[in-house]
Amino acid sequence: MNTGRRLLLLGPLLLPLAAQAEDPDAAAPIQALNQGLLAGMRAGKRTPFMQRYSTLAPLVERAFDIPGVLQASVGPRLGGLPADQQGRLLDLFRKFTIASFVANFDDYAGERIEVLAEQRSVGADAVVATQIIPARGEPTRIDYVMHRTASEWRAIDVLLNGSISQNAVKRSDFRALIGSGDAARLIESLQRKVADLSGGALS
Repeated sequence: MNTGRRLLLLGPLLLPLAAQAEDPDAAAPIQALNQGLLAGMRAGKRTPFMQRYSTLAPLVERAFDIPGVLQASVGPRLGGLPADQQGRLLDLFRKFTIASFVANFDDYAGERIEVLAEQRSVGADAVVATQIIPARGEPTRIDYVMHRTASEWRAIDVLLNGSISQNAVKRSDFRALIGSGDAARLIESLQRKVADLSGGALS
């Protein structure tokens, strides 16, 4: 899998960034995620999708505030949906998030993924900077906007090249699909995406 295709994970929103003191706790879940991504890349497609999914899932769930990302993507309408649709959306969005990483990091060609020493802030959130370094060519910058939950730091957004927000793309797509009081079209869309990403292993 080349770096360009991996960037299909990422979505345009420019955020003001300011310097702040580095907090190593903010970077810890991203460091663990990077190690898991490299392991999945080395395992590659010869390893069944569900095996790679099961290995990566706890690392993605530790690194991301998945309910928070879903809320940011859907917006205020999420809270007005019936409880069963909210639960179904969260389950599918969790699967979609994990399956996206599994499907897009599925081969290895000597890449390294490293957390950079610099750390920035967006309001109260910390931005953990990382880069994918190929065996040849230019590194790709991927930053994680981390916010502190009750107990730990978790990612609430991903920025390409330090500024392009994954949430902005999801927000545009998701809000076009969700109707007033009904998430049926968004649920169907996520079901298709999960099935496509997993080759039918998740359906």
